[in-house]
Amino acid sequence: MSVLRRPSSLRLRLLAFLLAAIAVTALVQGALAYRHALAQADELFDYQMQQTAFALRAGLPPDARAGGGARPEYQHDELIVQVWTNEGLRIFESAVGVALPQIAVLGFTEVQARGTTYRVFSLQTRSQVIQVAQDMAARRAMARALALRSLLPLAVMAPLLALAVWWAVGRLLAPVERVRGQLARRQADDLVPVSDAGLPSELQPLVREFNGLLARVQHAFEAQQHFVADAAHELRSPLAALKLQVQGLQRAGDAGARALAIERLAGGIDRATRLVEQLLVLARQEAQATAGAPPKPVVLADLARQAVADVAPAAQQRGVDLGLALPPEAEHASVPGQPQALEILLRNLIDNAVKYTPQGGVVDVQLQAQPGHLALVVDDSGPGIAPDERERVLQRFHRGPQGGGTAVAGSGLGLAIAESIARMHGTRLELDSAPRLGGLRVCVRLARTADREEGAHA
Repeated sequence: MSVLRRPSSLRLRLLAFLLAAIAVTALVQGALAYRHALAQADELFDYQMQQTAFALRAGLPPDARAGGGARPEYQHDELIVQVWTNEGLRIFESAVGVALPQIAVLGFTEVQARGTTYRVFSLQTRSQVIQVAQDMAARRAMARALALRSLLPLAVMAPLLALAVWWAVGRLLAPVERVRGQLARRQADDLVPVSDAGLPSELQPLVREFNGLLARVQHAFEAQQHFVADAAHELRSPLAALKLQVQGLQRAGDAGARALAIERLAGGIDRATRLVEQLLVLARQEAQATAGAPPKPVVLADLARQAVADVAPAAQQRGVDLGLALPPEAEHASVPGQPQALEILLRNLIDNAVKYTPQGGVVDVQLQAQPGHLALVVDDSGPGIAPDERERVLQRFHRGPQGGGTAVAGSGLGLAIAESIARMHGTRLELDSAPRLGGLRVCVRLARTADREEGAHA
């Protein structure tokens, strides 16, 4: 059975790191300070031994000479002074019975005596040799005591610094805790942006990106709600018509009436199937727009050829002259976008033009290379769309008034899907009157990939 490990909080990780850094720094600094204090204590004791020897260069006090062999009332065995004549006769010792061997080495040296180690400083004058010795065990004990006393400020400041870090981390992370609390108390449908007031500058971009994500999720939810509502509304009529056609088929009394009812039912099924297909295409394109998939270079001329080839059978059936004009400069030009989405856009525009063009009419598809753009233009000889209707026909399920005796069964989604794809590519459909054919002109302009790359290199 796997055990899920909860990730440690930023506060605990930050505190653990800082407190560990303080502890390691305090230990290293304490060790260095301890060693430095020991070294200074050694230098101080050596200096004391030297000064003691230098003080005796002028000669011994009279009382010291007189009591050469007597044991003084106060005797310090840790620091011993001996004076020798140049002939090797000891004439003074500060500690009776603690005689150290006479050594010929001048300056500092260490000797073993009486089961311990002594550090000895020897100084020779004209008539005598002065030796000052110190027990190394006592010397190290005093040095350690001095070194430990030097660590007292560090031992006091390190816990205070740790408490200050604990307080500072809690104070600095308070805005993060506030945001966390806001998110924890939210309901699933609460997509209001999170306030970044008081947050550190390092966290503000994260909150802004999160708010951008919330905005995209809000847009996706709204689009889904609108889509479900519109789809339910639009499917109600075809399904009701199918039910009536089935009832008509059931009531048919002869073969002719039955054949007519079957034909009408088949037509209703085809219309419902087309509507469902268009709804699924619209839902897929809105989902891709929300997901924000990265664009790819798309050769628009290839997509235009394929779209014309797909719609050509329907155009031949209606007797519509469908043509494609591709200038040489647009043959290999590419645009950044989604290949499948652009293919659906082109097919919908051409299919819409063929549907609304009367029999024997003309539909011209052109790909124009313009500065910085590729423009796809679809002209037809149909009834066109009035200027005050052109904005509304780009909305879902809206069908403009049909003129010129052209009755077309449709769902009102063709141009809406094309407009959705165009918006996904940073542009819009431009509706106008076809100057030569007199019907509707639909134009969509897409930025060229080559121009973007040249601008980047420039």
